[in-house]
Amino acid sequence: MIDIQTTEYRRASFALCLGSFLIFCNLYLFQPMLPLMAENFAVSATKVNWLVAAATLALAVTLVPWAVWSERIGRRPVMLISLSLLPVIGFLMLTAESLLMLSLSRALMGAALAGFAAVAVAYMAEEFTSRALMLAVGGYISANSLGGIAGRISGGFLSERYGWQGAVICMAIFSLVVAIAIYFLLPEQRNFKPAKGQLRQQTYSVLVHLRTPELSQAMMIGGVNFALFVNLYSVMGFRLVAEPYSVPVSWASMIFLCYLSGTVSAKLSGRWTQHFPAAPGMVLGTCISAMGMWVAWYESVYAMVLGLLLISSGSFFTHSLAYGWVSQRAKTAKATATALYLVHYYAGGSLGGFYLIGCWQYFGWSGVIAGGSVLYILMGALCYRLYVSKLGRSDGALPSEPR
Repeated sequence: MIDIQTTEYRRASFALCLGSFLIFCNLYLFQPMLPLMAENFAVSATKVNWLVAAATLALAVTLVPWAVWSERIGRRPVMLISLSLLPVIGFLMLTAESLLMLSLSRALMGAALAGFAAVAVAYMAEEFTSRALMLAVGGYISANSLGGIAGRISGGFLSERYGWQGAVICMAIFSLVVAIAIYFLLPEQRNFKPAKGQLRQQTYSVLVHLRTPELSQAMMIGGVNFALFVNLYSVMGFRLVAEPYSVPVSWASMIFLCYLSGTVSAKLSGRWTQHFPAAPGMVLGTCISAMGMWVAWYESVYAMVLGLLLISSGSFFTHSLAYGWVSQRAKTAKATATALYLVHYYAGGSLGGFYLIGCWQYFGWSGVIAGGSVLYILMGALCYRLYVSKLGRSDGALPSEPR
């Protein structure tokens, strides 16, 4: 097993973080471009949202198939295949001449990204020691936020200077370089055992995971959390580009630097589970994120930035704890369990976009506050239910970790 403070741990965790960074660069490259693309294709805000939603929905739908395949051939081969597809699809995207074709290309990209996202944590759960696992998961999710920042900011600046095609070309080249680096850095698996009776066994595993309250509740928390987090940023982009602010798309994309607070809080979540139960941490993260949305209600750029910092901190803290909870609590088919969590996570993000952007389009920021509050109340109720239950009161850390 790979333990902390070893060369192998540093190589493996760096490779996984680098892959996580790349996945989120590609996934959210188009998010800051939405106002620009809406103008380019002469469509509404809700229609242009398909450029983000198509990728996240396709990712959600294909997570479990990738995870099932990984139970047969291994986690590392699946991750490498996934990464090798990214530059190919990136260059294919350049042939799209309509919003429909571009959205379909983005769906292909989401399906390719799902391979790495579905099995990375399962790789860690099988190869890392218990004390290394949560630290590695926290670092992995911190890389999520860094990738989200880099992808969005580069998308905003590159598209304004070179058009969306220029942004796609740069990302495809970067994806090729990173995929090659991970091939050489990521250690071979030593503890993977291929599963037999694949389809039937994994179908049964899916049903078992969904019927286990401590897993299904954490999955729903992840879905609602992401529906709020990612789409509050999308709406904020539309808000800044519109009157009275009229901020250029490139500069509006700088709001994604607020993700840095999430990078810190995701890393801190690993420390939290070593001393406190995970469930109350999810409640805390939800409250911090909700406070951020309300702070951003004020008509001030400073209030918006502070609000986004709080939203990022709370959302990533909750996500890290819920994600780690599922990977630990699943007794069998860990890749399928973490894939199911991500299905809820990305499906929530996709559907939440049409919900919150619709609130913005028809009712403005006040409508977003009202619609978002409903989701925060739902997520708070799910967190509290997990907390007060017998399972929720137990420690979210692994048995060998200090309480």
